[in-house]
Amino acid sequence: MSASRPDTVAGPAGSSLSFALLSACRPKQWTKNLLVLAVPAAAGALDQIDVLGPTALALLAFTLVASGTYLLNDAADVEADRVHPVKRHRPIAAGTLPVRVAVGGGVVLLLLGLGVALAANAALFGVIATYVLLTASYTRWLKHEPVFDIAIVATGFFLRAVAGGVASDLFISRWFLIVAAGGSLFLIAGKRYAEKVAGGDELGSRATLRHYSADYLRGVLSTAAGITVVAYCLWAFERGVNIEPSGYTGMSTVPFVLGIMRYGLLLDQGHGEEPEEVLLGDRVLLILGAVWLALLVLGVAT
Repeated sequence: MSASRPDTVAGPAGSSLSFALLSACRPKQWTKNLLVLAVPAAAGALDQIDVLGPTALALLAFTLVASGTYLLNDAADVEADRVHPVKRHRPIAAGTLPVRVAVGGGVVLLLLGLGVALAANAALFGVIATYVLLTASYTRWLKHEPVFDIAIVATGFFLRAVAGGVASDLFISRWFLIVAAGGSLFLIAGKRYAEKVAGGDELGSRATLRHYSADYLRGVLSTAAGITVVAYCLWAFERGVNIEPSGYTGMSTVPFVLGIMRYGLLLDQGHGEEPEEVLLGDRVLLILGAVWLALLVLGVAT
């Protein structure tokens, strides 16, 4: 019967298929792409039109290629996702989006994203192309290799964090680069830890989880958190070339460190499989984030 076929789209072909395609692009995860604003915001340059334009293109490019990556990755993981208690509800695994449509849509979005990046400048195209190559390698191979599966996803966050600066040709502090790298590793190690605690290796939803122990992942989390905090403090009290440090920027280290500690507590309580949901769904984290952002804005402006 057609109702039993996993790739059959239920309901009216037009609207239901479009909705399924949009849902498979994971709009909730587009918030990750706001990391593109990090370098221009830290430089206090978001009000400059020659910076805002390329930054907007970088944000659009990452949104397009990330959505394309989600489609291709879910198409490749469709069988494993169907036995996962949460992922089985994703459009491709649930059968509301045919695999062939997902693959075609993913390729189109990747090409559009690369085109947008090229419209900005060659440097941004290089960043986006690197992201596409890494995620393609992840989908086809590296997600099955322990350590590399964490490193590749963390690199995706890192590339987002530097993309705005690359697109606008802004100076990027070495400490900022370390904060971006360490913070990315902290988030992804936390995601793997949450998946491990939730029994993802037993469910077979992520093959590499069987290679990790909870203690190992906690060790990676502690290391990444330490690197991130130290690098942020050094950045906050140095700022950059020919930029005097601000008292407000220095004070921003307090909510930043508390935010890292709070996120670590939430991970220990069993949250963190979806980092964006944790970051946006915890009131304490939102308050700490607002205070941190306010101090950072004041520090950049003075």
